[in-house]
Amino acid sequence: MSRPPLRALGLVVGFGVHPVLRGIDLVVPDGSRLALLGANGSGKTTLLRTLAGAVRPDAGVVEVAGRELVHHRAGLRAHRQLVQLVTQDPDDQLFAADVCRDVSFGPLNLGLSEGVVRARVAHALSVLSIEDLAERPIHELSYGQRKRVAIAGAVAMEPQVLLLDEPTAGLDPRGVDEMVIAVEGLLAEGTTVVISTHDVDFALWWADSVAVLADGRLRHGSPPELLCDAELIDVARLRRPIVSQVAAELGLSALEIGDIPALVAAIRQSCGVGVKQVVTP
Repeated sequence: MSRPPLRALGLVVGFGVHPVLRGIDLVVPDGSRLALLGANGSGKTTLLRTLAGAVRPDAGVVEVAGRELVHHRAGLRAHRQLVQLVTQDPDDQLFAADVCRDVSFGPLNLGLSEGVVRARVAHALSVLSIEDLAERPIHELSYGQRKRVAIAGAVAMEPQVLLLDEPTAGLDPRGVDEMVIAVEGLLAEGTTVVISTHDVDFALWWADSVAVLADGRLRHGSPPELLCDAELIDVARLRRPIVSQVAAELGLSALEIGDIPALVAAIRQSCGVGVKQVVTP
């Protein structure tokens, strides 16, 4: 049975005289994947922190599981059992001596029994495919490994919504692939995943929907529609996805092409060549 969505209504956030979010509305269906895009300084991190309860908005509300976020101690504690934020730099979140202790910190603070905590930690390490790191000291881990440990700590809280701030930043291509595989495991379990990113190519093929921040305003819609909107892309200081650019140059409908296989299929169809007719030299 589907749970209520993550919902933000009329969010206004400013720092001093500098407005960052100007009346943001956002609805993310349960179990879906959202890519949040925008230029540096557009407010992506501020929006994620507001959704997580780390920033109190000047106006507007955040709702998860049909419950409005209330900014007092009990309200924030309840909210953080539903929503977890993983920051861009894992070193901002990792502090324990070894992986197991770090991942178990959140569940222990919930007052769970030792057996439940152990089960949650084992599950989180399994989802992130880092069981072999369980006893490793944090300072011995690579950057990519530390990123996955930080996510495992959030997963161990069993949130309904996981917010990831630039999770692929600083990773090599193999590391990006491993991160995507880990996120797919979370989605398979029904977790809603929101990822902030500058990678429009990734957003196009991965996300169910995209949200683009520009000038404190948010546009939310389908990846092909928004990422092929030349005016929006220009204002947001982004670029069109490569497959969309290629499709446009070939006179194909970029709105129907979300990844390389779809582009290849469209080219073959336009040439009257079936997939089974193509012979590799």
